[in-house]
This record gives sequence, structure tokens and C-alpha cells, in this order.
Amino acid sequence: MTVATGRRPRRVLQDALPAVLIFVAAIAAWEAFVAVFKIPFYLLPSPSVIVQAFRANMPVLFEIGFYTFREALAGFAIGCGAGVLAAMLASRSPGFAGLILPYAVASSSVPIIALAPLAIVWFGIAQGSKIAIVTLMTFFPTFISTLRGLLSVSPQSLELMRSYAAGEWPTFVKLRLPTSLPYMFNAFKVSTNLAMIGAVVSEYFGGPQKSLGVYIVSNNAIFKTREAWAAILVACALGLAFYFTVMVAERLVMPWHVSTREG
Repeated sequence: MTVATGRRPRRVLQDALPAVLIFVAAIAAWEAFVAVFKIPFYLLPSPSVIVQAFRANMPVLFEIGFYTFREALAGFAIGCGAGVLAAMLASRSPGFAGLILPYAVASSSVPIIALAPLAIVWFGIAQGSKIAIVTLMTFFPTFISTLRGLLSVSPQSLELMRSYAAGEWPTFVKLRLPTSLPYMFNAFKVSTNLAMIGAVVSEYFGGPQKSLGVYIVSNNAIFKTREAWAAILVACALGLAFYFTVMVAERLVMPWHVSTREG
């Protein structure tokens, strides 16, 4: 084992330790706050009570969690895939880029609570409307970031490719695409959070009982906040797993990038 390989686990531990300590301190403060002020569980359950509710309802929570996660994953795949393709077209056509960019900027100012009811009218109360919301939320960030990456190639690199008589396609594959990958994966990582948020929040406005958003709203309405918080815990866990999966894929796809090198 090389020295660099041996340093990697130590560095990962050092990077993760502050976040772990802050998390543990926050959970302990939350537990103490509820105990000291004797806050009723239906107003704010303690972390230990939430964990108990999670363990008691684990089969149901996993079922509804993966139902909602499938919506998030489908919308993520469609939205990010379409965003990358649109950015590729826009990088070759300034007119197309100028046409779609204002919509990309405007979409970021439209709250999801305004779109979710309309999506239910257009696509139905089942998974279609939730996938549509997630697709919209992930498309424009991916499009903007990928387009920026495709256009960020230095003029010197382009001149070098032309000096080798490289055509448009070799230039795209060997220069533009590798340059855009860091921007693309940054958008993918942001979109994992947007996908879970869009899927869960859009379910607040209607959906089957076997979905996280409906489960949270229905339990909160009858003051079963322990169960609602347990569902929120599942949503957070799925969102983190989704994010780290994309991060691992980033390291596998571009190990040459500075963000994946060892210090």
C-alpha cells in the first residue's frame, strides 16, 4: 500500500469528523431541549421518540419511501437527461441558447407549491404529476450548468484541436465534453436534493396513501407527529444516499479531476 493510499482513509475521517460532531451535538441539544422544557411529543418529538416510531413502522416507511424515491429517480433521469441534450444543442446554436435561457431563469422563481396543483390537473394524481414536477425542477439547473461547461473551453485548446485538423465531433468528444463534466456533475448533485424535495412536496397536494408526502400530511393532520418525523427521516436518508451515489459516480467517471485527487 502506498503512502498516498494510506493517507486517504485518514483524510476522509478528518474531513467528516467536524460534520459528525456538529450532527451529534445538534441531536443531543434537541433531545435535551425537549426533555428540559417538557414539550409534548405532538408538538416536537425528541430524536429518541422519532427513532422508536421509525422502528415500529419500518416496513411501511420503506414501502412508501421507495415509492416516492422512484418518482424522484424517474424525474431526475428525464430532467437531467433532457437538460444535458438541450445544453449540447444550445452550445452549437447561440440563438437556441438565447431563446431558452430566459425560461431557465424564470423557472427558478416559480415556487413548487404553485406548480404542483396544476401538474395534478394536467398529468393526474398518480406518479405522472410528481415526475413532471421533478423533471421541471432538475431540467433547468442541469441545462444552465452543462451549457456553461460546454462553453468554458479555452480558445487556446480550440486552436490546438483545429491545428490537428480535428472536426466538430472529435472536438466535442475529446475537449468540450470532458471540460463540461465537472459542471454537469455539480448540477446532478444539486438535482438529487431538488428531486427528493419536488417528489415529496408535490405529494402534499394529492397522491396515493403509499407515498411519503401523503403519509406526512395525513399523520401530521391528526397530530401523529412522531410518525410524520419518522417519514421525514426516511426522506432525508434517501436523499443522502442519492447524493452520495452521484458523488461516487463522479469519482468513477472523472478520476482525473482536481476535486477527486488526493491531497
